[in-house]
Amino acid sequence: MVARNQHLVPITFGSSVKFSIIQLFVALLFAVFFVGSVLYMAGNYVTFTMISASVDNIHSDDSELKCNLFSGKWVFDNTSYPLYKEKECKFMSDQLACNKFGRQDLRYQNWRWQPQHCDLPRFNATKLLERLRNRRMVFVGDSLNRGQWISMVCLLDSSIHDPKLKFINYDGSNLIAFKAVEYNASIEFYWAPLLVESNSDHPVNHRLPERIVRSQSIVKHARVWTDADILVFNSYLWWRQPHIKVLWGSFEDENGIYKEVEMLRSYEMAFKTWSDWLEIHVDRLKTQLFFMSMSPTHERGEEWGATDNQNCYNETELITKVGYRGRGTDPKMMRIVENSIDQLKTRGLNVQIINITQLSEYRKEGHPSIYKEQWDPLTEEQISKPSSYADCIHWCLPGVPDVWNELLYAYIFQ
Repeated sequence: MVARNQHLVPITFGSSVKFSIIQLFVALLFAVFFVGSVLYMAGNYVTFTMISASVDNIHSDDSELKCNLFSGKWVFDNTSYPLYKEKECKFMSDQLACNKFGRQDLRYQNWRWQPQHCDLPRFNATKLLERLRNRRMVFVGDSLNRGQWISMVCLLDSSIHDPKLKFINYDGSNLIAFKAVEYNASIEFYWAPLLVESNSDHPVNHRLPERIVRSQSIVKHARVWTDADILVFNSYLWWRQPHIKVLWGSFEDENGIYKEVEMLRSYEMAFKTWSDWLEIHVDRLKTQLFFMSMSPTHERGEEWGATDNQNCYNETELITKVGYRGRGTDPKMMRIVENSIDQLKTRGLNVQIINITQLSEYRKEGHPSIYKEQWDPLTEEQISKPSSYADCIHWCLPGVPDVWNELLYAYIFQ
């Protein structure tokens, strides 16, 4: 086809004809070579597969991402969100039930995460339960991971209408399980706030100011969750102090050796133990492995322009500064996790990091503050001093952890 305004060039004879004959001969040789190559490869059973390049394809390697689900913005959406009702989830925790304990501004429930160049897949509880049929999904970590587990339970609970087909199984140990009877699916949480063994391992009596870890010991915990089909880890909050006391020996051994170790070094030691266990004991053909990145805190109002004694209490708006990061987030800790996971990848074991940190940094209004009950109800005196007693670490539900689970859902079905 010739463009409308293109001039037609007349064909002339002479030396140009010789050149055209040579070009034709070369083209024929190339064609014969190409056809012969294809036939040769076909004879040797070489198969080509067309790979879709859809913009929402998700790959484990960030360099290959067609769509970065972790980069985007929060969009107010009171039509599609929340994904479930606080009062209708019978498994809701009082620590996270902010409306139940007096919070009236509920806009924190209506924010949807919108990636820059694609859409986050809509959470389909029935589809996930089908994936979990006859399987175990285990969240391992601290109270933030427990909050994500409760969010997941509420998301799945809303699709199981018969109360006889769902229940919580808990015997007082570190393990608590939500059972979806029809699917023979188990969605569990295992309390191990430092992943390795520690003096904070009791599921209730663990409020200890001095942390002691056995950095080289994880068997006590890991033997409970190693055979799970999906494992979701986190561990940051309980490490956040300058030094951690490390124990060589057992807690029952009077001759055990204790040593104060700089936090980052002890954290690195624990992750070496964790990654070595995974490499040896996890069935890489069966188990999907995920690690949730650091959940940010909002305990210092001066970090986002409020007064020095202000925290998340009475906050109702998001932080709008792009790339905002509070001082409660430690990139050095995240690099230790990333390095451990990169080393596992070179040894043939893939752990996907779900990067919740930046998107959660913007959500200073999403915390329980004084609207919760944990160990005991807050006294009137404590409620009157939100600068001291507001919880700006955990998250109200429905809320931010639901988006964490939407991201996790997307990668489970990547």
